[in-house]
Amino acid sequence: MRIIAVANQKGGCGKTTIIINLGACLAREGYRTLAVDLDPQGHCALGLAVPEEQIETSVADALLIADDQPPMDLSRITWQISSNFDLVPSKTDLSTLEQRLAGVPNREHRLRRLLEPAADKYDFVLIDSPPTVGFLTQSALHAADEIIVPVDTGYFSLHGLSKQLDTIRSIRAESGRKLTVRILANLYDVRTKLGREILAELRKRHGDAMYTSYINFNTKLKESTSLGQPITEYDPTSAGCKDFQRLAKEVGSMGAGPAFSLTQPGIATAAVERIDAARVGSSQERVAVGAGNDEADRSRLAKSPVAAAVVSGKPDDALLKRAEALAADANRLLATSQTLLGPSRSNGGSRAAAPTPAETQRKIEFIYGPHAVEDGVVFTIRADRALSVRLAGDFNDWNPGRTPLVPMADGTFQVKLPLAPGRYRYRYVIDGRWVSDPGNAHMERNPYGEMDSVVMV
Repeated sequence: MRIIAVANQKGGCGKTTIIINLGACLAREGYRTLAVDLDPQGHCALGLAVPEEQIETSVADALLIADDQPPMDLSRITWQISSNFDLVPSKTDLSTLEQRLAGVPNREHRLRRLLEPAADKYDFVLIDSPPTVGFLTQSALHAADEIIVPVDTGYFSLHGLSKQLDTIRSIRAESGRKLTVRILANLYDVRTKLGREILAELRKRHGDAMYTSYINFNTKLKESTSLGQPITEYDPTSAGCKDFQRLAKEVGSMGAGPAFSLTQPGIATAAVERIDAARVGSSQERVAVGAGNDEADRSRLAKSPVAAAVVSGKPDDALLKRAEALAADANRLLATSQTLLGPSRSNGGSRAAAPTPAETQRKIEFIYGPHAVEDGVVFTIRADRALSVRLAGDFNDWNPGRTPLVPMADGTFQVKLPLAPGRYRYRYVIDGRWVSDPGNAHMERNPYGEMDSVVMV
């Protein structure tokens, strides 16, 4: 059972809409899903047509049970919404709970104690939290193994993100538990320059911590909650439903592994300061070859799977086999390179004519970029000091977590994919930064104003 809290102390960023529609889409994917409303406003119940006057026992009653008593059976306060989708609703009396439990030790741990007996009944538990930093939000964060921080793509959202990450960091330090934190861009409006630049800034600053999926601003989502229906029932063909379906697939496939380091304070603050200074400057990406050679890089490298295999003396067999296969493909490519690149010359040989820009680009594309081989396409990029290079594109639902590249001895990274004939857009993610392929001149602009590389198979 994966317990995920959706939390941001900034109001108006769409937490409840995410709970309702992500829960409904996870249920459609076959996951047994429970939504827990920990917001006294009770908007989850309202958005799923559960009448408050018929809620006799709620989550507040369950959290009032003392630690020396058995926890309440969760089924007593659970409402079935649809197949695979249940809700634990709240009532307005939840707002008095902090005062009623004042001075009670370990009160923040009661929610997790309530949920743990249901581990065999649900695959996912989604917890909606109020837009405050208090007992209820702390209970949600203490109960969760994973945290989704929704961020609307407006200027003040970065300030809210910074404060939320500080809160999560302090709770993690207090509890000693590892928390997986991922950031979700929500209410995104591609028509606004500010929205596009904020999203680009978030991706640059937080990299792998961000979901590749995002939720566009869509009036159908507002209409569906106002009518007490998840978007899967109100309009399953809408763009809003498709956004949440993509998110549900990504959440389901990612697992609960580490996604975001909270050990360094001020990560989001740095993004805020950068935008304060430049007032949302150009979001044009620079293709980064290296990631620096400071102590932080060496520390991250030491923790990487490849470094761990070298230190332990037990390299991953699958990784080695992939590296050997890619090396064989590279050798085959190099064996045929003489025709295009020409014979190599010794220092004493005659000086060759300087290549034209077109010839230089053609040579770069031949050595790097995508290359068709007998059983697929090999993607190669040079990134000398990079610690992690991943590939995202049409072929993996734009999920870079699915396609890591293998580091080679010469500073390049490679991966081979068995692609069917067709046209594919893609980008690299180098140490968290999204970049187009410098070895591929075929590009097109995406809805965010950035450039996607294109390969034809």
